[in-house]
Amino acid sequence: MAGHFEATPGGGAAVALDEVEISILRSLAVQLLELIGPGDTPADGEDPLAALFAEGPSKPPSDPALARLFPDAYGGPDGPAPEGKSEEELRELSAEFRRFTENDLRSRKREDALAMVRTLDALSPAGGGGAVLTLTADECRSWLGSLNDLRLTIGTRLDVSDEDEGEDGSLYRLPDGDPRKPMVMAYLWLGALQETLVETLMP
Repeated sequence: MAGHFEATPGGGAAVALDEVEISILRSLAVQLLELIGPGDTPADGEDPLAALFAEGPSKPPSDPALARLFPDAYGGPDGPAPEGKSEEELRELSAEFRRFTENDLRSRKREDALAMVRTLDALSPAGGGGAVLTLTADECRSWLGSLNDLRLTIGTRLDVSDEDEGEDGSLYRLPDGDPRKPMVMAYLWLGALQETLVETLMP
């Protein structure tokens, strides 16, 4: 179990983590929460239902990492490009889609990251500083979401490409003195955790 997730009865998963790994994961999750932002909460006297249906932003975030977490729905690198649509029409479609979906997407990403923090905070490390993290099926889905968001964020900061990630890619050949090395190691480790967690959830 050390270093990778294994399936548990009831559709959950478990992984053994040492004290340093717990600290790194929690720190990354907190940084992700700070990046996503606190979200809008209803002011005193404001109708919570009205706040629920409040419109979100229409323009993509200026921060490249946030833009990767909240990409345009149409025409961008992660979105489909409907045939016969001009670039201006695609921008308008994306703005309309973003206006009515980004708030909910931010809320979900925030809840996933909070679930990661809460499950890590609930651990009771043994004498050696390690502990076994056991997740329910719902917590597994939250962890998958946050692991993916963390990798997207770090990958954007590192400007990682698909070629960099291959077995012969540049990420595996960085010298120890490269200042990116610690973040690259975290990026690759998160990828391994994500991959094994996905495997535990496959039928």
